[in-house]
Amino acid sequence: MISARWQGVIALLLLIIISYIDRVNISMMILNPDFSAYFHLNENRMLQGVLMTGFLVGYGLSAILLTPLMESRLHNRYALLCSVLFWSLICAASPLVGSLVGLLISRVVLGVAEGPLFSLKTRYINENFGLRELGKPNAVTAMGVSLGLALGFPLVNALLDSLGWAGSFYALGVINFVLGGGLVWVFIPVRDGRQLGTRLRFCTVLRLAWRTPLLGWILLVEIATLSYLWGSSSWLPAWLHDEHHLSLQSTGWLAAIPFLLSLVAKYVGGLLLDKLRPNQAPLLFISGGLSTALAICGLMLSQHPVWLTFWLLSANACWGIQGAAIPAMVQYQARHEVVGSAYGLINGVGNLVAAFIPLLMGVLMHMLGSISAGFSLLVVSQLVTLFAGTMLLLRLRAAALTINA
Repeated sequence: MISARWQGVIALLLLIIISYIDRVNISMMILNPDFSAYFHLNENRMLQGVLMTGFLVGYGLSAILLTPLMESRLHNRYALLCSVLFWSLICAASPLVGSLVGLLISRVVLGVAEGPLFSLKTRYINENFGLRELGKPNAVTAMGVSLGLALGFPLVNALLDSLGWAGSFYALGVINFVLGGGLVWVFIPVRDGRQLGTRLRFCTVLRLAWRTPLLGWILLVEIATLSYLWGSSSWLPAWLHDEHHLSLQSTGWLAAIPFLLSLVAKYVGGLLLDKLRPNQAPLLFISGGLSTALAICGLMLSQHPVWLTFWLLSANACWGIQGAAIPAMVQYQARHEVVGSAYGLINGVGNLVAAFIPLLMGVLMHMLGSISAGFSLLVVSQLVTLFAGTMLLLRLRAAALTINA
């Protein structure tokens, strides 16, 4: 029998999967001729990148500003229900906007609706698990990112084939509302006063979150991690379809495979995290960042299908092993009553910066005439992870020596 706290973790995992299907649908939509013609996107990579960036701008602002309000006033269940209801309505209404500007606005608002999700997830785990058992629940929920991407590409492609682009939005809206809302209502209970909000003032919660130790270095890792996530998930389908001339059906499935592999890596990362002392957690950033950067370089330099596949899978596996360590670092460092807001701050700023990675990759592709050229930004992101992870390790070791002296 699964314990109640782990039922909540599984529910959050499924909710993250649903949300990520919503987030990547544009990546498949832009390959649909009817959708591109209706919104006058055609082959303009910069406009396509703007749509991807718009969502992340709304998401980042919401994670920073809306999360402290929810954490200070609402328990997890009602905060999550509000978020799910809002994003379901926005998804279903997207085909009705009628213009590219309207679609961009809807993507920004969708990002606002989904912004608090990971912060509330981090808060739930912090409230229900001890300090030395944070790795596995963080790893399991982090798997929702990879599963959402892996399922999202082929699912959206199947919906496009059967329902058309407008029907796909409607179907996703219904899935979000029924399945997502049901999971929260059934498995995220209201148990005690801790989940009724901290009752701290909004400004107090935000100030305490900003004062989290080592905030800047953790934030730098988050920016680099999200840059890889959004850059690769936004442009991988187009890279497979346009540069390697795969069919849309094959593209949907092949784009999913690397993210499926990262599932195992994320769980392994969570197991390793629980074996390490809290001050050793940055080792996952150092090893993962270096190996991911090398794998992306191999991907860019390879032409043979076997080597392309090998490096693509390797990159996502090495990136995935870092997944559980970021929220765990926040849980180790932040004050208990503002853990959600501290992670919301890091996740929000990270997404605001990473929001421009798909756009910058689109600019590079437009200038150099190659989708592969845009992937060089992903190498830079992982070198940043390596640097920030090294600085975190040194700072934590210095702090430990000071305490022991």
